[in-house]
Formats: sequence, structure tokens, C-alpha cells
Amino acid sequence: MRRLRRLPIGARAALAAAAMTAAVGLLASWLVLTALAETQRDRLAEVVRMHVDGLSLALGPAAQRRDIWEIYDTLDRAAATGDGRLALTVVADDRGLVLAASDPRRAPTDSALAALMDEAQPIDALGDPGLSARLRVLAPLAHQGRRVGDILTELDVADLVTERRRVTLALLIGNTIATASLTLASYLVVRRALRPLETLARRMGDADGAPTAIPLDEAPRSGGEIARLFRTYNGMVAAIADKADAGRRLAERERFVSLGRLASSLAHEINNPLGGLLAAADTLRSYADRPEVVRSSAGLIERGLSRLRDVAQAALDQHRIADDAAPMTPEDVDDMRLLIGAETGRLGQRLDWRVAAEPAALAQWPATRLRQIALNLLLNASAAAGRGGRLGLALTVGDGGLRLEVRDDGPGLGAAALARLTSAEAPPPGGGLGLRLVRELAIELGGSIEHARDGAETVVAVTLPGRPGTREA
Repeated sequence: MRRLRRLPIGARAALAAAAMTAAVGLLASWLVLTALAETQRDRLAEVVRMHVDGLSLALGPAAQRRDIWEIYDTLDRAAATGDGRLALTVVADDRGLVLAASDPRRAPTDSALAALMDEAQPIDALGDPGLSARLRVLAPLAHQGRRVGDILTELDVADLVTERRRVTLALLIGNTIATASLTLASYLVVRRALRPLETLARRMGDADGAPTAIPLDEAPRSGGEIARLFRTYNGMVAAIADKADAGRRLAERERFVSLGRLASSLAHEINNPLGGLLAAADTLRSYADRPEVVRSSAGLIERGLSRLRDVAQAALDQHRIADDAAPMTPEDVDDMRLLIGAETGRLGQRLDWRVAAEPAALAQWPATRLRQIALNLLLNASAAAGRGGRLGLALTVGDGGLRLEVRDDGPGLGAAALARLTSAEAPPPGGGLGLRLVRELAIELGGSIEHARDGAETVVAVTLPGRPGTREA
């Protein structure tokens, strides 16, 4: 049953129609054979009644007088005038003893009639002879309304059995041919009728989330429900395509709106610190000889630049610039050390820097993305290590690709920060996007991220597979 359920609906419907046709053929054969058996039984019953009724009239007085010779004479005359179907006739008295028989050797006089009554059927309840060539029928022998004995008749029904076998064989052959032809025809008709549904199901199954319209040459040419179903499906496909196109246009418009809002926000966030910086610069120019004014203006400049750095960092976290064309070079590594060195120097931190990679090997990876990964991890490690802490970077290139390992002696990553770095789920609210950016960049480059706690240090390692065809720096 499971295999049948896996078949296409056209094949299942065709097989069901074929099975129903075969069942109808079998039922028709059974009805014909049953009617033939009833007809033969009626013929036999008529023959037996005529034979018994005639013998009852002729043998009644002789059986009452126990005139054996008259009974023999009557049986001889009945056998001579019969149609050859009577194989044996036995006449018994009311005590069940044989008076005479058409074949005395099989039924001697004064023998018990019960010895011949095996498989004998009463004349009033005559059944189907089946495939037996002989049929025995037992009937009462009456005279003047009184039972004086019994008549046992054995009929030769071999011709009827042969006729039944011949009819059965012809019926089976004919019905088999007719049923097979009708079964094949019904299978082909149903399969052809349901072929459009199979086409529709195949198209929907091959769509893989993006349904495509069915060409006109595959749609049914005639009208009807199937044709309307095809037209409805093509209309749905067109509506989905229109909706997707409208969604793309809306997303493009939203993107431009978002870019406009971003530009406006950035301009606003940058303009305010710039005003303070310009005022501080003007103050320095006017009061360069007053140390307290210089210190105050320098503090204002530092705070304004810090604000601008925060704005720039937020913009980088939210909207990074992809630049896969520029390969990684040793100069990019030096720039990373210089940039993180300013932060570690400000916090009085110790930086361990270990790079073991040839320029040609580094050129396999894009500089922009690799720099973003390294700087985000280093800035996060510096913030975790705190003032006077220790952090380090180890960059190696081997057969397995590039391995970038960042360590710090801070307290370790919290659950929310670890989820941003390693989980595919949506990041929890709050916190920066630097760690999530590291994960997305690593995945885009086909890499993996490992996190471990090594003694008092937190270790985050990013492994990037090598690219075929190393590019020269």
C-alpha cells in the first residue's frame, strides 16, 4: 500500500479503474456460471421426475404384490425406451430391500438399498451435480396414495459435465480477453485524462519555491475543469511574479529611503561635533598663549573626535563596504597593528603580535574583510582586557588555510556576546554588532569560528579555507 501511495495520481487512478473492470469481469463470469448450473439442475430435475413418475405408475401394483418378474420387465422396457442417460434403476420395498434392478449384479434382489444410497439426493431437494459424471436420485414409490417402496435412479450426466467444462473454459478465455482489453483501455483512458494533472503536479514540484507558468503546448486544448485549473494556476504564477516584482521595487525604494535617512543621521551626528571642533580651533588660534585655554580646547577637540569615531564605528558596524578586489598584504597587517596599537597604548595594555605568513600566501584572502574581522576581534579583546591587561594576535597560513587567533586575559565573553559570535539565531537586543559582523564575514568567506577558555585567557580563532589559485601580492 505504501508503494501504491507513492505512485502518481494518474497511475493510481488508472490502476483503480483497471481493478474495477477486472472485478466486473469476474462477477459477470460468476453470474454466467451460476445461471448455467441452475439451468442444468432444472433439466436434470425434469428428466428425473418424468422417469420416476412413469415408473411409479407402472411399478406401483407390481411392487405392492412383490411381483419381481413384472418389475424386471418394466425396467427393461423403460431402459429400451430411455435416452441413454439412465445408468441404473433400483426398486425397493417399504422395508428398504431391493426387489429388482436394471443391473442385478450391482443391486441383487433382497439386498439392502442403503448400500447404494451414498451421495444419493432426494428428488425434492435436487442439487448441483458439480463435476461428477454420475448423479443418484432417491424418490418414493407410491400406489393409490400409499408409499409401497423407493426408486433409486443413477443418471449419467457426463455430457452435462463436459458441457459445463467447455462453457466454463470458453467463458474464462473470452472474459479474460475482454477483461484484459477493457482493463488496458480503461487504464489508458484514465491515464490520458489525468495526464494534465500530472503535468501540473510536476510543474509545482519542480518550482522549488518559485513557481513557473505552464506553456500553452502542455495545457489541455479542450475546455473543462482541467483547462480552467491550468488557467487558474498560470494566473496565480503571474500574480506571484507581480507581487515579487512589487516587493523588489518596494525594497529598492526602502533602501534608498534608508540611505537617505542614514546620510541625514550621519550629517547630523557629524555636524554637531564639527561645530565644537571648529570653535575649539578658533579658540586655540586666538588664545594660543594661554595654557588653560589650550588645555580646555584640547579636551573639547578630544571629546569631539571621540564622538566622530563612535559615529564612524557605528556606521561601519551597520554598513560595511565590500572590497574583494584588493588582496591582503603585509602592509595591511602593519596597518592593523598601528590602529590597535593606539588603543592598547591609551589603556596601557601589552600587545603580543605574531604573524607567520608569506605575502603570496596572504594574497589568497581579501584585505577589507580580513581587516574587519581582525580589528573587531582585537577591539573586543582590548575592551575585555581593560586597563593594564594583555591581548595578542597570532596569524598563520598553512595547508588548512588561514588561522587568525585573538587572545585576551579579560573575564571572558558573556552569553549575549557569545551568541552574537557563534549562533545563527537572531542576536539578543543590546550591545554592539562587531561580533555579529565577524561571524557574517567568516561565513561569507567559507570559514569557521572557535571559542575557548584557555586558563585565564579567552581565545577566539577564525579559520578561513584557502582559495584555488593563489594570487600574487
